[in-house]
Amino acid sequence: MAITLTALIIFLVGAALGVGGVWLAVLGGSWYYIFAALAFLITAALLFRKRPSSLLVYALLVIGTLGWAIWEIGFDWWQLAPRGGVIMLFGLWLLTPWIRGGLNEEEGRSRSAWGPAIPLAITVLAALGIAGYSMTQDPQQIAGELSKEVIIPTPDLGGNMPEGDWHQYGRTPYGQRYSPLKQITPENVGTLQLAWQYQTGDVKLPEDIGETTYQVTPLKVRDTLYLCTPHNWAIALDAATGKEKWKYDPNVGLNPDRQHQTCRGVSYYADPTLTAGQPCAERVYLPTSDARLIALDAANGQICPSFADKGTLHLEKGMPYNPAGYYYSTSPPVIAAGKIIVGGAVNDNYSIHEQSGVIRAFDINTGALVWNWDSGNPDVTTPLPEGQTYTHNSPNSWSVSSADEKLGLLYVPLGNQTPDQLGAGRSANVEKFSSSIVALDLNSGQVRWVRQTVHHDLWDMDVPAQPTLVDINTATGAVPALVGPTKQGDIYVLNRLTGEPILPIEEVPAPAGAIEGDFTSPTQPVSGLTFMPKPLTGKDMWGVSMFDQLACRIEFLKLRYEGRYTPPSLQGSLIYPGNFGVFNWGSVAVDPARQIMFGMPTYLAFTSRLVPRADVPPPGAGTKGSEQGLNRNEGAPYAVILAPFVSPLGLPCQAPPWGYVAGADLRTGKITWMHRNGTVRDSSPLPLPFKVGVPGIGGPIITAGGVAFLGAAVDDYLRAYDVTSGKQLWEARLPAGGQSTPMSFALADGKQYVVIVAGGHGSVGTKPGDYVLAYTLPK
Repeated sequence: MAITLTALIIFLVGAALGVGGVWLAVLGGSWYYIFAALAFLITAALLFRKRPSSLLVYALLVIGTLGWAIWEIGFDWWQLAPRGGVIMLFGLWLLTPWIRGGLNEEEGRSRSAWGPAIPLAITVLAALGIAGYSMTQDPQQIAGELSKEVIIPTPDLGGNMPEGDWHQYGRTPYGQRYSPLKQITPENVGTLQLAWQYQTGDVKLPEDIGETTYQVTPLKVRDTLYLCTPHNWAIALDAATGKEKWKYDPNVGLNPDRQHQTCRGVSYYADPTLTAGQPCAERVYLPTSDARLIALDAANGQICPSFADKGTLHLEKGMPYNPAGYYYSTSPPVIAAGKIIVGGAVNDNYSIHEQSGVIRAFDINTGALVWNWDSGNPDVTTPLPEGQTYTHNSPNSWSVSSADEKLGLLYVPLGNQTPDQLGAGRSANVEKFSSSIVALDLNSGQVRWVRQTVHHDLWDMDVPAQPTLVDINTATGAVPALVGPTKQGDIYVLNRLTGEPILPIEEVPAPAGAIEGDFTSPTQPVSGLTFMPKPLTGKDMWGVSMFDQLACRIEFLKLRYEGRYTPPSLQGSLIYPGNFGVFNWGSVAVDPARQIMFGMPTYLAFTSRLVPRADVPPPGAGTKGSEQGLNRNEGAPYAVILAPFVSPLGLPCQAPPWGYVAGADLRTGKITWMHRNGTVRDSSPLPLPFKVGVPGIGGPIITAGGVAFLGAAVDDYLRAYDVTSGKQLWEARLPAGGQSTPMSFALADGKQYVVIVAGGHGSVGTKPGDYVLAYTLPK
């Protein structure tokens, strides 16, 4: 009975592999699955007849699969396992007494014990040995050590504040995410313990939009932390104890038209014309998801009525349209040169009738408009006259800008014009400024230089990250530099005064063949420091078994794919890296003394399929545009369906690792080390801590003590790393997803803390919560 049932199962496996294998071969893929199917079918036929030769045939399948797998991908266990896992399980079962002992060649002949099974046993043992060896290998890893040499002993950190404070999103207007504190070191970080925990009370509600998420980095001024929550509550905490000092709720309400319900941070300002203790001498500026900017007294959370309209600046003013929920701020404004400078997010791919992406500078005290830079009308930056509107649907800046007051420049990361995947009819200004870093004069808003990171963007490759400002030593001396991470994996290292490259930029050929009426750029830029992935091939397809791996191979060949910048198509195109980004708003952290960077490159492929307008279903529940699924692009000839490239089981079709930590030398552009980061503990049915290397969204920080801190991964941990080698030194289990960027501060007694906000991320599906957690060394 056992033999007959086994034979039937093996026959069904062979039949399924045969159908899929023929389909794959017809598409131009590997023929292995056809040969494997034949081996399964022959084994099944011989088992039905109880022939010992069935074990020999199966031994040939095991050794053939092993050779093929090693030829394809080497000794990477995470890729060997799906190729051979099912085959090994059947091989072990065939060696059991219930199968082996029931095989004979002729009726009535004595049954053999091990003779016909020896070849199969040898091949299975060999495969197990190879599997064990591959578990000790990591062919994807780059091992090395960054130099510990201090290149600039007293680097320019971009802000005048105590070492233990953190006054802006990236600590200073330079956005370095670097703390000069040294108390926590690689030697003692392993003893970090929870100092205090606070819960905001702002939790995700059933009626909230999907991407309701905590992405906030708290600020620290003297003895107080300031932060915001997804529904834009502003909160002040005692830095020593985590006790709440005040809370302000702007009552933004729930709006299903918003794509994002988040707040990455508030902005802090101390008015030098007022005496400490006077009302609103120190202010916290809160951006909201209903397009307001609210000035609050940092001492008590009360509204500062002298700013704008009784304390509130209404950002919808001057916009060409006014549908609620289609324009809002998710990132903290920049404060520099007596101005508060605001960008804004627009809903991607809802409609061609989008709000303007204008950048506006307001007087920090009064809220009066000082200048406005509208990329649709870039030469006129004087305040927009009453009754006029900004250019609709111009590239916007939803991320964080940086500023250098000494040079008088603001550095703005820009996105693309909606629809992201359709480029026909874009204006000359859109073609110039889309997906670029733009330097604006802080006093006038006039363009000083522009550096485009992708030409004629058809892939939603917004510049997502705050540019980091750092002085870099070159052969000709110290140069004021800008480090700009991008979704496509390039990190631009530019002279921030001129926009010219410090590390070389090369224009390389790019795929052609856009839809009729559109075009692609013949070349695309690649930076001298790049984390762009190698192009995918069939052998890079993955699954937990050979069946879903086969399905991914078939799907891969059905899609259009010609490498990075494959244009969107009606058949469906594979976009790799996808618009999730190698780097996103979390940016990178830079050590300005050692001239090195720490980052979290992520690799996920997406699919993009254009849908002719006539085939788009009418508006209704579940069909409104979003960043995944059907993006309606109302008013355009095509909608687009965007989705992660996943298997029938919902796992990435490309092989892991999907997430790394990495260190690079900013002077040479060399990636010195790169290691898998994160486990599948919180993203698999069983809580298994396998260090596969998982995706994440959020950002890192670096401390002068030589330690980097990062949450972000889709498992719920905060981790510490040795910046020099990338070795993980410590981790703390978080009560919710840690998709925010941590920060570090010190109290008056010199005690150093690390703080992270853990509230989860709606789009990536991590555990929601409302926690603020502070860690410090034991007394």
